[in-house]
Amino acid sequence: MCGIAGIISFKNQQIDASLIQQMTDAMAHRGPDADSFFVGDVVALGHRRLSIIDLSTAANQPFWDNSKRYVIVFNGEIYNYQEVKNIINDYEFHTTSDTEVLIAAYTKWGADCIKYLRGMFAFAIWDTQEKDLFIVRDRMGVKPLYYYIDDAGMCFASEVRSILINKKIKRKINEDALLEYFSYQSISYPHSIIEGINQLEAGCWMKIKNGKVEKKRYWDVTNFSPDFDFSSKQKTEQRIKDLMLQSVKRRLISDVPVGAFLSGGIDSSAVVGLMAEASDAKPNTFNICFEESDFDESQYAEMVAKKFDTNHTRILLKPTIFLDELQNALDAMDTPSGDGINTYVVSKAIRAHGMTVALSGIGGDELFAGYPIFSQYQQLQQKKWLWKLPASFRDAVASSFFSGSDNGKKSRIQQMLRAKNCSIENMYPIFRQIFSQRQIHNFTNINSNKNFITAVQKELIDRKENINKLPLLSQVSVSEYLGYTQHTLLKDTDQMSMAASLEVREPFFDQDLVEFVLSVPDNLKTPRFAKSLLVESLSPLLPDEIVFRKKQGFLFPWEVWLKNDLRSFCELRIKNLAQRSFINADHLLNYWKQFLKGDKNIRWVEIWLFVVLEYWLEKNNVE
Repeated sequence: MCGIAGIISFKNQQIDASLIQQMTDAMAHRGPDADSFFVGDVVALGHRRLSIIDLSTAANQPFWDNSKRYVIVFNGEIYNYQEVKNIINDYEFHTTSDTEVLIAAYTKWGADCIKYLRGMFAFAIWDTQEKDLFIVRDRMGVKPLYYYIDDAGMCFASEVRSILINKKIKRKINEDALLEYFSYQSISYPHSIIEGINQLEAGCWMKIKNGKVEKKRYWDVTNFSPDFDFSSKQKTEQRIKDLMLQSVKRRLISDVPVGAFLSGGIDSSAVVGLMAEASDAKPNTFNICFEESDFDESQYAEMVAKKFDTNHTRILLKPTIFLDELQNALDAMDTPSGDGINTYVVSKAIRAHGMTVALSGIGGDELFAGYPIFSQYQQLQQKKWLWKLPASFRDAVASSFFSGSDNGKKSRIQQMLRAKNCSIENMYPIFRQIFSQRQIHNFTNINSNKNFITAVQKELIDRKENINKLPLLSQVSVSEYLGYTQHTLLKDTDQMSMAASLEVREPFFDQDLVEFVLSVPDNLKTPRFAKSLLVESLSPLLPDEIVFRKKQGFLFPWEVWLKNDLRSFCELRIKNLAQRSFINADHLLNYWKQFLKGDKNIRWVEIWLFVVLEYWLEKNNVE
């Protein structure tokens, strides 16, 4: 796990060495163990290292192949690097690192090397002979990659703040990105919050040569065809168990101790149980516990730790520590997000206890239909006849029976009834929205005279043919991967854990596991109880007390804090944001006043979006 950066000139100009060093220094938190850079005739590559596999200095980057033709900077882990190494028999290896295996694979297969890789990665390889730069991002989008291109050249990095070191780049806000942010609390591909800086999409690579950019999608979460007979429930469950165990084994590869987040819920407990099965070593587990019973789940975590005989550590946190760490967490945000504070605090606590790698159970809900939207989408499909009624009639029903607040459940029902049909590309964007399009028009003057299609909806429309071939529950899973998962969950996990120099690995985002479970028909996957397919596939791994307990989670009193402890902090940002040209000041300030008065239709997360955005814009001096 590291941070990477690079610059390439299209004008055959020498790169300023100090610039690439400043770019890597800007993300020192991603790699506190080593830093280095390479400067060639028209290219420069920089790297910050968090040492996990092959701790020797010989594995430091930028890393050259034996022929000295290729040089690589790499962020992430290739979990199956030993398997790949075994099939490369024409290369003399000098380290035990996955980095060397990666560059050896590229020398052997070129861009096709990606199909052999299982892992989370973003890497760039410079070919000194062909003078081209090859950049690639992993399938699920676990590791980030941002880039900026103009007539003079191109630069890229793991973080936006690193690219902003270049003074030639105007710190101007991207209004299309703002629409995404207000819609879904994060920013979707290909945008970033800064105009001109883009994100490389998950499952894509790009090659830059002679000032020309070629981009290709090498993997698509909607396009696969596992060869398996799902008629046997028992064989299906056994295959899931095998793939889960394989995924966990892959993520235990490390030359430093590996820990695990253990909340005591189904997903984290499953990961810990499989860790115990996959290795003779005792798992290192960490549970965040609280004195307040409303928040505390430690009794369940301890039950799991005892069952699997883990080296268990309870980390006592008072809810107010989240307030104490708030500014540090906001400073850690490389790009504004409505979520992530919890991840920062927990990651920092685990890192303080000596861990540099931790497994997480995130992704289980997305894959095994753990959210309410899965059953809600199934229910909608049973009412498809509604969308066969005339649009004028549906609009009248929406106006008559679900009028009132411009947000909340009624607003969503209105939007759904007015949609062309109830297919996933129309329903999912409504399920996940924070603010409706009409609300955004009220708050801002961005594109106020036209409708807009969010990047998430566009991706769903573009893949409609493939998505429609999937089972209904898998249609929701795919939408989650293309939406909330990539742009909020994984992005926040990466930026907030790396701010604490902690590498987080997510077994539920393994390619082979994902492709298989997405192929499972609904009759096997529809939950009879929480994530029943996962639980029964792993049976008897998880105790009933874990499976059937009430889910708690981080239920901190943010609404109370925003109105009391954080009131002055929030009010200052709200007032400052109201002065920006893209905001309708009166509407925003009135919204804040109504929230303080206790308007139940205004959620704290909506207010928080404005606060986070202004804090980020101020900190980064964005116009």
